[in-house]
Amino acid sequence: MKIFGFAGFSGSGKTTLIEQLIPLLVAQGLTVSLIKHTHHDFAIDQPGKDSHRHRIAGCSEVMVTSQFRWALVHELRNQPEPSLNEQIGRLAPCDLVLVESFKNETIPKLEIHRTALGKPLLFPGDPNIVAIASDVPVEARLPQLRLDQTAKIIELILQQTGLGSHG
Repeated sequence: MKIFGFAGFSGSGKTTLIEQLIPLLVAQGLTVSLIKHTHHDFAIDQPGKDSHRHRIAGCSEVMVTSQFRWALVHELRNQPEPSLNEQIGRLAPCDLVLVESFKNETIPKLEIHRTALGKPLLFPGDPNIVAIASDVPVEARLPQLRLDQTAKIIELILQQTGLGSHG
């Protein structure tokens, strides 16, 4: 499985861009999965539902399954957060794993930057950033793309991952 990441501050448009890229990658015959890191607590089950009740009661894992999809919720219960590699190992095989917001990982990444946020660029401190997608040109020696240049961003991802000759 090939891995490509997206880094940027909250509100920069990472999720929106990735959402636009996925159907283009799938249309090229690639199977695509995604791992997103968040600093927030989250729950995919809802209070009052059986799965939530079982998890709150103390289950380490609760799996909910149907004819449409399945989801596994794993409670860490004071265990350390698994590494990106450990989480990738839990995914079903695919061609490409997109990774959102694992800023410190040593994987090729596209930095997503919006000047309106007033945040600094990440690339000077991250040698794994291979290009920048921004709403305006920035001072950088890295390749730069506009956020709306989805076809060129796809080319970059395919080139960086070696999937350019796929399908």
